[in-house]
Amino acid sequence: MRTTPLAVPAALAALLLLTACGGTGGDGGGDGKQESTTCSVDTVSMEVGPASIAPAAGDTGEVPVGFTNQSAACTLDGFPEVRLAGAGDSTTVEVPPAEGAKAQKLTLAKGESASFTLTYERGTPGDGAFDAESLLVGLSGTRTFRWTYGPVASDGRTGHKISVSAYQQAGD
Repeated sequence: MRTTPLAVPAALAALLLLTACGGTGGDGGGDGKQESTTCSVDTVSMEVGPASIAPAAGDTGEVPVGFTNQSAACTLDGFPEVRLAGAGDSTTVEVPPAEGAKAQKLTLAKGESASFTLTYERGTPGDGAFDAESLLVGLSGTRTFRWTYGPVASDGRTGHKISVSAYQQAGD
């Protein structure tokens, strides 16, 4: 018996192969694992501190922010979204990633924790320093905390001397 080859475009063949393997999303693939979603302020508990406060102008302080996933597996990708807000949230300062920091993608199962750290230099009020009142942490939504660590020094240009680390897995 003679057969005639059936021409199937490469893109259609790839789509059929991905669908057969579960590679187009939906069930997370054939390994039985659920796909994780982006972590959000609604699915994690979050805590700021205890901090290593900069006691005087020119000193460096560190403020850790820790959180624990309270829901299904979720993913942290890139750098934390962090801003400082002044009185009445009228002025905000975006906190950039620390120099040399490398973003990483973390998946947190229910009950697992992660953290990041803000490093800042305390400034002198009225000398270009930013007098922050609130710390805003963005995680598919925003959670606000009181900033009680003093003014943040100006960098002498258009920014301030504060940075955020990459996400770090906590615990074991």
